[in-house]
Amino acid sequence: MRVMVVWCPDWSVVAALDEAKRSPRSPAAVLSANVVEVCNGPARAEGVRRGQRRRDAQSRCPELVLLPANPDRDARAFEPVLAVVEDLRPGVAALRPGLLAVRAPGSWYGTETDAAATVCQALVESGVWDVRIGIADDLFTAERAARTAEVQEWAVVPEGGSATFLRGLPVHVLQDDGPRGRELVSLLQRLGLRTLGDLADLPGDAVEHRLGTYGAEVRRRARGEDRTLFSARTPPPELDAEVVFEPPLDLVEAITFSVRTTAERLVSQLAHHQLVATGVRVEAESDGVVCSSRTWLHPRHFGARDLVDRVHWQLQSAGSTSGAGGGLRSRKQTGTVRAPVDRVRFVPEVVEPAAAHGEALWGAASDDLVERGVARVQGMVGFDAVRRPVLQGGRSPGARQALVPWGERAVDLRPVDRPWPGRVPGPAPVRVFASPPAAEVVDDAGREVRVTDRGVVTGEPRRFRVGGGVLPWQPVTAWAGPWPTDEGWWSGGSGPTARFQMVGADGRAWLLVSAPDGWCLEAGYD
Repeated sequence: MRVMVVWCPDWSVVAALDEAKRSPRSPAAVLSANVVEVCNGPARAEGVRRGQRRRDAQSRCPELVLLPANPDRDARAFEPVLAVVEDLRPGVAALRPGLLAVRAPGSWYGTETDAAATVCQALVESGVWDVRIGIADDLFTAERAARTAEVQEWAVVPEGGSATFLRGLPVHVLQDDGPRGRELVSLLQRLGLRTLGDLADLPGDAVEHRLGTYGAEVRRRARGEDRTLFSARTPPPELDAEVVFEPPLDLVEAITFSVRTTAERLVSQLAHHQLVATGVRVEAESDGVVCSSRTWLHPRHFGARDLVDRVHWQLQSAGSTSGAGGGLRSRKQTGTVRAPVDRVRFVPEVVEPAAAHGEALWGAASDDLVERGVARVQGMVGFDAVRRPVLQGGRSPGARQALVPWGERAVDLRPVDRPWPGRVPGPAPVRVFASPPAAEVVDDAGREVRVTDRGVVTGEPRRFRVGGGVLPWQPVTAWAGPWPTDEGWWSGGSGPTARFQMVGADGRAWLLVSAPDGWCLEAGYD
């Protein structure tokens, strides 16, 4: 069995630049734990290398685009590449994002060279510019051949020629195996072995005794005796569902009514594969152009009625238009969209096993009633007008609150498990003021209590009051603090602040904040 390997170099950088809408020719690097994990050709030309610290990489290339590591993003971006090769030759195996293997389809296209040219042309036409192909008797040799090919080129190792081809390769090609490979390369170089041929010439028993099982496996690969097998993946089912309107519709209610059958078909189709959707992208097209697109998330999973509601909300909030008098006239008043819609498409973006969303022992009727009631309110006042509070990380009580539209999952929240220095310890206050009222705090002499830049209190708080008649002057029976913070100083923030917990004569506890422009009442514990 001959093996074809398709390699797209620096795929993590390619996928991250595409997601960030940056030029693919920009020098860029993907970082993990502040260390360069992958960098592209323009970055390497400036001296950036894998394994460098972030500051070292930026010192060599000040224009370097730094991108976060995201294996899920890389896998999603590689899916179209797998689909293109799968159309030409079934039985594709995704080794990792950027690298795939398939049985060489030589006889299908005349010769193996013709097959490689056909695959390369198809990938380039699909938008993958840097693609390299290797064909050999085994997986290891085919991957090495692909890595020696130039951009949009291929390297074909003749049958039975794996050992000859591998013999002259330097041992540092084993570094692609990860930490284990890099450790072995360091050991081989200290032993004076420079090429794979040097390793292949050593006795097998001696190699296994000195380098272990992994070293013996690498020796067999270097001799062209790779035993690694790969299994073809099962292509994912086509889960998209769409409906075409002929003629196009411009009334929101008419569109919403017409997509109900398609939504039911999507849910049934997912159920057939024992799946449910927790994230669905809804697209509306007008004259072949997507005029409205939004990804909706669900705290549990979507049903047909949920999808219909999302279409209604999305089209209803698709925007507003200027009336003849120059004012802003909402299209909710007329129930129309900006342009007639000729197609609505449901694209499941997040699917999960249905078994993970089974009903509880006594069913979920009460939950469904609540969700339907809230959905009706959202239909009257708008999707974003109904929100639920979610806890996130932060130093102040207000910063730890986040409001998420009902029916959406909370994303992009600050992590709660971080230290957050300067955060006031629990218990959390019961009431947090949206607009903190001004306050005054004085010492025994009636002087305002302040906090210095070093966090030192200028006097012991004795009395406090809150402006606007919220709280009159009253003595402080107990207090704790300060908890100083200095947030946003790099972007011209309000300056250092300090929080105090104070208990008044009436027994109620309050959270007050000392800022450069004075005191304010942030929250209450009553």
